[in-house]
Amino acid sequence: MTPPKPKTAWIGIAIASGACAAFNGVFAKLTTTELTTTWAHGVSGFFGMSPDNKIVEFGVRAFFFVLNLVFNGVMWGLFTRALTLASSTVRVSVINTSANFMLTAFLGAIIFSEALPGLWWLGAALLVAGSVVIGAREGREKKEEGDAGTAGEPLVARASVDAGYRDSDEGSDREVSDSVELDEVGEMGSGSDDGKGEREREVGG
Repeated sequence: MTPPKPKTAWIGIAIASGACAAFNGVFAKLTTTELTTTWAHGVSGFFGMSPDNKIVEFGVRAFFFVLNLVFNGVMWGLFTRALTLASSTVRVSVINTSANFMLTAFLGAIIFSEALPGLWWLGAALLVAGSVVIGAREGREKKEEGDAGTAGEPLVARASVDAGYRDSDEGSDREVSDSVELDEVGEMGSGSDDGKGEREREVGG
């Protein structure tokens, strides 16, 4: 029997999904960038081959392309798993997007020596802030729905009790009407027997 997952397990999975998305973008860029050519020349020189060996360069690019596909699949798997564990899809998207943006900026600066402008950071901050606002609104809506459902339960219970009372009253009325009908039938039967006896006495006389 597997132990139950903690309620916050989805956070680590969402962060891992965002990290895989960041590495996916890095490997996709390394498939086509000129930096890969430089690295391929270094690999060729390490093995004593010509730096302009196209086979090595194609092999390195193919390696990064395969890593791109692998990390893309892992990212979607982790993202789907986080969605199944979390109570809010928006929160998963917020964590995933934040991790992806932050790690993408870090890897871009380390690997490609990219200096991100202030406008990029402003756009990333606005995107994360908008996601947080949407997630907070979704949480409030779910809380209001839960409160409404709790308030409606006594009404449902009261309605079911009233329905039970009505059914019992209707059953009692039916029993009374049935007994009255039986009494009337009995009286009619006794009346017909008395009339028959009188006619027989008249005939006999």
